[in-house]
Amino acid sequence: MSRFSFFRLWGLIIKEFTQFKRDRTTFAMVISLPIVQLILFGLAINTNPKHLPSALINADKGVFSRSLVQGMENTDYFKFTHLPKTEEEAKKLIDTHQVLFVLNIPSDFSRRVARGERPSALLEVDGTDPVSVGYAVSASTVLMNRVFENDLLGPLSYLEAQPNPAELIIHTKFNPSAITQYNIVPGLLGTVLTMTFVMVASMALTREREQGTMENLLATPILPMEVIIGKSIPFLVVGYLQVVIVVFIATWFFRIPMLGSEFLLLLLTLPFILANLFVGIMISTLAKTQLEASQISIFFFLPSLLLSGFMFPFKGMPMWAQWIGNALPLTHFVNIIRGIMLKGIGFAEAWIDLWPILVFMLVMFFVAVNRYRQTLD
Repeated sequence: MSRFSFFRLWGLIIKEFTQFKRDRTTFAMVISLPIVQLILFGLAINTNPKHLPSALINADKGVFSRSLVQGMENTDYFKFTHLPKTEEEAKKLIDTHQVLFVLNIPSDFSRRVARGERPSALLEVDGTDPVSVGYAVSASTVLMNRVFENDLLGPLSYLEAQPNPAELIIHTKFNPSAITQYNIVPGLLGTVLTMTFVMVASMALTREREQGTMENLLATPILPMEVIIGKSIPFLVVGYLQVVIVVFIATWFFRIPMLGSEFLLLLLTLPFILANLFVGIMISTLAKTQLEASQISIFFFLPSLLLSGFMFPFKGMPMWAQWIGNALPLTHFVNIIRGIMLKGIGFAEAWIDLWPILVFMLVMFFVAVNRYRQTLD
């Protein structure tokens, strides 16, 4: 047996560094992935979101209603971005996830406060994501103890001795018990589909290239569009099988309600599955090996997971992170599936999140077709 040689060891180390340097994809992956994670976790993720979009129906123009609105905005948790005229308009805003809160102040609010009758205002809360609204609800409850302290002067100072001159009734919709599974399990379906089809489909063409079967495929008169559609259909069948399994487990094991249409859920899942398939096939036209394809897939899956609102509150992210998240199909699919299962929304309400998925799907399909290589070069 030969003795240990530092000379041979040094040669092997040099050889590995040289090979590592030539594999530019792996080198870029090792360097850039920690940077991406640092930026996303350090800057974009916020578990205590503030300035959350809210709607205001204020039928009372008195001083106390203005103080209540101003006090809620001063907590930094509420930002009244919408002023619906009717409760039906407010319901549509909260159903389509445009706002997380609706504050409804009755017309006689200020007059009843001045009379010492302790009136009530209603705060409706979208409970589909308890983490997003938890701190805001707590802040609004504490706020009522002191929100009118600058208004109870002179003849109204006697009201200051009362516990609360007015009451804020909090009505948490869709998930009043703040059950975590109601939030996590529906969104998990989109995450599973994204992870499965982007990574698996990205290896579709690279596997044939590595196994040497691409030559036989290129020798046929098959068109690029036919190749992409032909490779997508088997994955599509598997995707719907996953959907059925996840929805069955969600409704029967986790007891998550299905308030909307199962058929609508299956229908709107189709463009989401295709969007991820086309991303995976597009990646497979860029990568030379299956390892390279899986590495590139991570760069799509990681932002989708972190910026979609599945794991962390979407409304609490900075605007640049929300712009990136809104460009990803998983963000909109999470809203759709939570809306159908927990809110019972229909096609009209889901359209606001469906059209970005359709646009993304068509763009990825166009890129994948144009990136498909007719030769092995």
